[in-house]
Amino acid sequence: MAQPLRYNRRERPTIPLPSTPHRVIAVYPGSFDPITNGHLDLIDRGARLCDRLIVAILRNEEKEPLFTIEERIDMLREVVRGYPTVEVDSFNGLLVQYAQEKGASVILRGIRAISDYEYELQMALMNRRLSPAIETVFLMAREEYSFISSRLVKQVIGLGGNIAGLVPPSVEVRLRSRVLDGQ
Repeated sequence: MAQPLRYNRRERPTIPLPSTPHRVIAVYPGSFDPITNGHLDLIDRGARLCDRLIVAILRNEEKEPLFTIEERIDMLREVVRGYPTVEVDSFNGLLVQYAQEKGASVILRGIRAISDYEYELQMALMNRRLSPAIETVFLMAREEYSFISSRLVKQVIGLGGNIAGLVPPSVEVRLRSRVLDGQ
């Protein structure tokens, strides 16, 4: 039987690996304002890597989102309806504390470009320092989604551009209503 990896005892505590199979719970955090097809691709791929995937919307009072938390939860639930192992939730505070409360051992993050990696690496290292038992897993964006961001989608639609294929159709309807009709 293989021995678990051990860190230098002077620097870090040893984290034993489970000896029996266990359920892998992952948290995919974000603002999802709005959800894009890039997010949905990560949800699809991430759901295949774990037993349960929690898509968690960060409640950040410092930001002024286009959609309320409740609207984003509704949009997310609508587009992930076909994924039986995916649930939608929201949280505030530290991500690792939320992950611990949910029994998660994995934080799922997407990487579009090297600029994302620098920020995500810094966050992953801090999360590891705060909770060494929780691993961060990075998934690379598919090429066709590597340029999409919620911010860019909002800018394009705000200027009257076509966002078809960048967001799920139901989200596009809500975006058009909110941005173009002012509702």
